[in-house]
Amino acid sequence: MLNEFTSSLRPTLVMTLLLFALTGIAYPLAITGVAQAAFPHQANGSLVEQNGAVVGSALIAQKFAAEGYFHPRPSAAGTNGYDPTASGGSNYGATAKALITRIQGDLKAQPGAPADLITTSASGLDPEISPEAALYQVPRIAAARHIPAARLIALVDQNTDHPQLGFLGEPRVNVLLLNLALDKSAPTGAQGGR
Repeated sequence: MLNEFTSSLRPTLVMTLLLFALTGIAYPLAITGVAQAAFPHQANGSLVEQNGAVVGSALIAQKFAAEGYFHPRPSAAGTNGYDPTASGGSNYGATAKALITRIQGDLKAQPGAPADLITTSASGLDPEISPEAALYQVPRIAAARHIPAARLIALVDQNTDHPQLGFLGEPRVNVLLLNLALDKSAPTGAQGGR
């Protein structure tokens, strides 16, 4: 009886170890190697560097609150928003008083703003806004930086990503990349932080 048990246990253990080695070690290492060879920027988090220092990721929104910068969508990620370790929405229902109060406050501060400047994304960390949301912010930024609005409109147009293959997705603007281009195009020392 014991001999039958050990003879049936051995193939089971061998198969378990073999599948573990294949699916738990070999396959992840192969995929990581292919990703690092073919797409190193994306495989390493799409990090954005400026002057040799990492300033963020093109995949994760950051808070920009200064008047002279484009602002991203509101964030419910973490206690104060924009926390990359606490990705997620607020989970408020459409009739939740806290959500209604926040949206009404945002609408008062930004009358006529596009929806993506008023609503949060599901992750709370959406790095992109619509071109309309970026253009809505042009007058505020032009006044804060003392530059012509036409220059900012051109900058938004240059930094707009269009749908892939002409029909997949929506036009969008990455806020971090747009703000870096803004600093390069119209530097200012008196922004008071981001």
